[in-house]
Amino acid sequence: MKIIQCTPEYASQILDIFNEAILHSTALYDYKPWTMDIMKVWFETKAQHGFPVIGIVNDEGVLMGFGSYGQFRVRPAYKYTIENSLYVHRDHRGKGLGKILLNEIIRHATNQNFHSIIAVIDASNEISIDLHRKAGFEQVGVFREVGYKFGRWLDAAFLQLNLNTPEAPEEGYSRER
Repeated sequence: MKIIQCTPEYASQILDIFNEAILHSTALYDYKPWTMDIMKVWFETKAQHGFPVIGIVNDEGVLMGFGSYGQFRVRPAYKYTIENSLYVHRDHRGKGLGKILLNEIIRHATNQNFHSIIAVIDASNEISIDLHRKAGFEQVGVFREVGYKFGRWLDAAFLQLNLNTPEAPEEGYSRER
């Protein structure tokens, strides 16, 4: 097992993991599977903003899970806040990979001088909520019935972890990571 920075060559494996989550869970509030065109834009956006795509591969180089983060909101005062996501392939759940990925997300966010990490998790996903809580996230709210999928209303839990970075935050439109 090895932690890697995923490049676009992992797009098809990430796409498989995303699409399994879309079709069979409420981990993503999407209805239709993503396409390779969507993945291309996803990777370009991550690269443009310096957001990592962290993966865990097995000894054969097969992606078992990945995590990343992106901009939380578009207003400039949110520039120190990100929203994380992580997904583990269905065949590799329950092996502690989520914990490894979440710790890597926190490490990267700290190194990039972000201050706050937000996790938006379907409120029925107790495993993901527990994973985040064990990493120090606090549940700060639940938005009731904000999603509709599989014939039912879905609640979204918001969890937050504040980091001790940056040492000297600044107002303005740009910042170095």
